[in-house]
Amino acid sequence: MTQLRIIFLGTGGSWPTVKRNVSSVAVKRGSEIILFDCGEGTQRQFQQSNLSYMQISKIFITHFHGDHFLGLPGLIQTMQLNDRDKPLYIYGPRGIEELTNQLLTLGYFRPSYRIIAHEITDGEEIKFEGYSISALKVNHNVPALAYRMSEFQRAGKFNKSKALKMGIPEGPLFSKLQKGQTITLPSGENVTPDMILGPSRKGRKIVISGDTKPCEQMIGFSKDADVLIHEGTFDTRLQDIAKEYGHTTAAQAAELAKKAQVEKLFLVHISPRYLDFRVLEDEARSVFLHSFVPKDFQDVEVKLKK
Repeated sequence: MTQLRIIFLGTGGSWPTVKRNVSSVAVKRGSEIILFDCGEGTQRQFQQSNLSYMQISKIFITHFHGDHFLGLPGLIQTMQLNDRDKPLYIYGPRGIEELTNQLLTLGYFRPSYRIIAHEITDGEEIKFEGYSISALKVNHNVPALAYRMSEFQRAGKFNKSKALKMGIPEGPLFSKLQKGQTITLPSGENVTPDMILGPSRKGRKIVISGDTKPCEQMIGFSKDADVLIHEGTFDTRLQDIAKEYGHTTAAQAAELAKKAQVEKLFLVHISPRYLDFRVLEDEARSVFLHSFVPKDFQDVEVKLKK
């Protein structure tokens, strides 16, 4: 079983405060870290967490406002100072290749390891080992994307008692069936995985909105997600300001989560004006009970369904 965890490295919006750094969410899947946004100070957040930035394989940037990408230069240089030799992949909206090239030529720095930037477009899905990441164009004041991380379906549950009754000995043959391989018994009989395994099971799904106004497309994009991480910059009293600056209120995010039938909603990109986050959390919970405002460094495990 591959463990899947979400570590909220930066839950604030616009500028850092004493309690919240700006946007950055790390998803740790096994030994791999996929980073979503990299606001200023993200490398310091890593150092204060139990994560290693050297395990980052991919970085997905939602858009090019400073509180979402200005941590890249320092993080990239620090990786080099720690002798990184593995490639780093950076994904983002149109312009990410040019932006990355600019960041890599600041001052006298030149990377000694490969950094590959890739533009990702609305509706695109990129497949990796065990999961894929899809992009959705959202409604912010600049070009912006939401991302969905979806694990591939898992093999059905292994029926050990049935396998033993069929004369399959424990050991390597069990393992081959669990990996989806057909085996041959000493009698010459072929046994296919579907004869022993139950129905395939869904993988886990995490959706990250980036900055956006309420966006109807997010409902289908987030459908049945285990976790929806959505910006909830303001409360309803500031709905007009939220609309003007391309943001969502806590109640609007909760309404979306309810319609998408997600399991849990985490509100991020909290405006620095909120010294008490419960204003936003309570507002969201009045619409969708399973709503939370995480603190920086909060660690959430996303468990597999049985």
